[in-house]
Amino acid sequence: AVVSTQSTGTPTNQKLLTNVVVVKLKKGGKRFEIACYKNKVVAWRSKIEKNLDEVLQTDTVFVNVVRGEVAKATDLKKVFNTDDRNKICLEILEKGEFQLSEKERQSALSNKFTEIANCISNMCINPTTERPYPVSMLEKAMKDAHISVNPNRSAKQQALEVLKTLKESIPIERVKMVVRVSMSQSDYKKCRDKI
Repeated sequence: AVVSTQSTGTPTNQKLLTNVVVVKLKKGGKRFEIACYKNKVVAWRSKIEKNLDEVLQTDTVFVNVVRGEVAKATDLKKVFNTDDRNKICLEILEKGEFQLSEKERQSALSNKFTEIANCISNMCINPTTERPYPVSMLEKAMKDAHISVNPNRSAKQQALEVLKTLKESIPIERVKMVVRVSMSQSDYKKCRDKI
């Protein structure tokens, strides 16, 4: 029986989860969900947040967070081979999927865009001036070339692909690397003919 307060009509034994992001994982033919704090899931995955209690709103594993349907202990034991809730929550947190808000997605894309421009700035120069391009100029050239960013791939990988596209619109080339090799006199005599 649900006990409710007379003035508001709100059940007193119901736990309301606010500022929630639901992390979902399908495993063993079943779906498991955990309730986490919105900003903490991304921090956890990028290794900024290390305290699990700061990420999870509750260590309860659900079948459906919205309806409050808790997963059966037998299902958890069968699918995850453990009844340790922290280990189960960790696996769901690491491997599960979650929905980002539009603002968070835009912020991540903007950061990745700038990161790619930074990579290009560090590894390329303007051949006429032999100086690196400013990041802002590279960002503008990327926008003019209608370059789209993939938030799930590394900035360095994407920078190499973007560089090929930018070569069509601006004079840009990779920085020549100077390599210095130090070795003993005896090793030098052995390698001199091969170098």
